[in-house]
Amino acid sequence: MKQIENESSRLITFSKRKSSINKKASELVTLCGAEVGFVAFSPSGNPFSFAHPSIDAVANRFLNRNPSPNNSSQVLVESYRQAKCKQLNQQHDELYNQIKAEKAQGKALKRLTKGKSDAAWWEAPIEELNREELYQMKGRMEELKRSLR
Repeated sequence: MKQIENESSRLITFSKRKSSINKKASELVTLCGAEVGFVAFSPSGNPFSFAHPSIDAVANRFLNRNPSPNNSSQVLVESYRQAKCKQLNQQHDELYNQIKAEKAQGKALKRLTKGKSDAAWWEAPIEELNREELYQMKGRMEELKRSLR
């Protein structure tokens, strides 16, 4: 590689490469959770930088070789994650309890209709049937009505 001689071409190339470096640094942060920082000076002397979580945190970690302290953004992310986990666990528990209740109701219905043939479907307690079972009963009654006519 060698330096681009034409100054306008060099500025254009710097601008394009700078944006691709920013993109790659951002991808490193997103995909790997890395702490990234870089500073680049354009050929005209203007500084450009990218840092996550902040340039100070990255520079201090690099210079002092100390792990970065929990900054406020990490604390916020962790508290959000914990809150979301708690919410999902509550939803799971509610759904699990609903499933247990439905199974218990199914067992109770089986006990009530146990020993009765399918021909005596009209004797099932209507108050304890769910929507689907009520629709089935309605269809059977309409069929019976047609048969009687």
